[in-house]
Amino acid sequence: RAAGVATLADLGCGLGADALAAARAGIRVYGVEADPVTAAMAAANAEAAGLADLFTVKCGDATAFDVTRVDAVFCDPARRRAGTGRRIFDPNAYSPPWDFVTGLAERVPRTVVKVAPGLDHALIPPGAEAEWVSVDGDLVEAALWCGPLAHSPRRATLLRCKEGPPVNAYGREGRPSHTPVAGTAVHQVTGDGTTEAPVGPVRRFLYDPDPAVVRAHLVAELAADLDATLADPAIAYLYADRAVATPYARCLEITDVLPFSLKRLRALLRERRVGRVEILKRGSALEPEKLRRDLRLAGDQPASLVLTRVAGAPTALLCHPT
Repeated sequence: RAAGVATLADLGCGLGADALAAARAGIRVYGVEADPVTAAMAAANAEAAGLADLFTVKCGDATAFDVTRVDAVFCDPARRRAGTGRRIFDPNAYSPPWDFVTGLAERVPRTVVKVAPGLDHALIPPGAEAEWVSVDGDLVEAALWCGPLAHSPRRATLLRCKEGPPVNAYGREGRPSHTPVAGTAVHQVTGDGTTEAPVGPVRRFLYDPDPAVVRAHLVAELAADLDATLADPAIAYLYADRAVATPYARCLEITDVLPFSLKRLRALLRERRVGRVEILKRGSALEPEKLRRDLRLAGDQPASLVLTRVAGAPTALLCHPT
């Protein structure tokens, strides 16, 4: 709406959740849905919401809609097989297919595509902004913003439903942004997605970045903010000399660093009387629950155990939350 969109096509509108949000913003939405029952339910939802004058649904083929009639296009291609519900991993098997979806931006510059958060960066159209969204630390979805709607190559948006007003949040121009939505704190970090974080030794504090930051390839931007480094160029754990409050990562204080050895690790945990461990891992093939059994924990103290690589070598870090 802020970009001047007055009419929108929602291709594959499903039950109409996204279309209704646009309609509530005053945008006239034309929904297209291939399944007749789903289309009828979307129309019923529009009626129940009092938005039937702004959101209408047609049952049909999304690829046949004349997009020249609208200012913008929103498309959330189906990523599960009809009838089975099995997830589709090949974008060319989406409905509508990926080549049609990515071609929309060439026909209608203001195009938004909702995609799976595991989308390969190589599939992102040139000039599009790719945004990954997490809610309370869980990665939930991603979107491609095209044409005038793109502001930065990569964006991570973190929604925190369990905290107060946002702190240390970065807006579209890199300035602090305080825009809670319905009581939710919103934090954003942007960048080009190609910058590499510096590599250094393990330091006193470990930061585990939010998955939206990791998937958006914005770990280097977070590293600069925290004055942190990687211990392995391929592992998205950051290390710093001080603990800094940040919504973009969880911080742990490291008490012990040792090359991974089940025998040595078991002895260390016994010495520290650790009986409960939270196991985190990146770059390790170990199965956490099997390792938990093999550790034979018997103490009364809690700890966090991080399984990772340092300069390519399998490493165990014993930590506790700051």
